[in-house]
Amino acid sequence: MDAMTAPETPAKVGALARTQAFLADVRTEMDKVTWPPKDQLILATRQIVIFAVVLGVAIGLLDFLLQKILVDGVAALAR
Repeated sequence: MDAMTAPETPAKVGALARTQAFLADVRTEMDKVTWPPKDQLILATRQIVIFAVVLGVAIGLLDFLLQKILVDGVAALAR
């Protein structure tokens, strides 16, 4: 008997059944999800992008300030 006509093993059938049950459960849970309206989603996304940019600028400025104090300042003291 070749591999194409061989009967499925119990492990294969069990894995297939578990996968089908998992996907059915995922579908059930996705039906319970309440999605936000488009305008609320756009507002939240905009706020997150603005916050990320502000935080990035703040970290960049802090890095620059600490570099000037700790690297350049200590080097100036050592001269």
